[in-house]
Amino acid sequence: MDRQQLLRQLTAHRPIDNHEAGFLKRTQQFVASTPHCFERSYLNGHVTGSAWIVSPDRTHAILLHHQKLDRWFQPGGHADGEPDILKVAMTEAQEETGLSANQLTIISHRIFDIDVHRIPARPGEPTHDHFDIRFLFEASPDIPLPGNHESHAVRWFPLDEVQVMNHTASCHRMVIKTRQLRDHSAF
Repeated sequence: MDRQQLLRQLTAHRPIDNHEAGFLKRTQQFVASTPHCFERSYLNGHVTGSAWIVSPDRTHAILLHHQKLDRWFQPGGHADGEPDILKVAMTEAQEETGLSANQLTIISHRIFDIDVHRIPARPGEPTHDHFDIRFLFEASPDIPLPGNHESHAVRWFPLDEVQVMNHTASCHRMVIKTRQLRDHSAF
């Protein structure tokens, strides 16, 4: 697997705070030292890709209610060997929201956010880390969100409600970044 593209993207990323800076450093070390970092079968951890999908006016974001985890998250998932993590994020966004590629706009090829989170052990799978690379997308809130079998629901939420539905520091950080984009129009 070619890790160089992701390592370049990680080097170019500017974290918003010390917490994300720590995730960036851990992710860079993991990707640089782990030839199989994109493989779900690598049980110490693996790279995942997520899509933070916002409305054109940057006031809403899409969350899906994950069936297995019974929690609200942004669309995302395993790379399954694909080293182009932006492509992974796009694929997951399409699969999990039901939006087509022409209904989603990639705002930037730059990384929007980085998170490292612990996944609890399950039968046949030990506790491991997800090195989640998030990219920013845009879609119209007027388009229906059919979702798929992995989620109970897929919905647009005002940014204030996003933080109620998913109160993690990770989601809060993406909301802050979205508000900064809205206020400063730069990414």
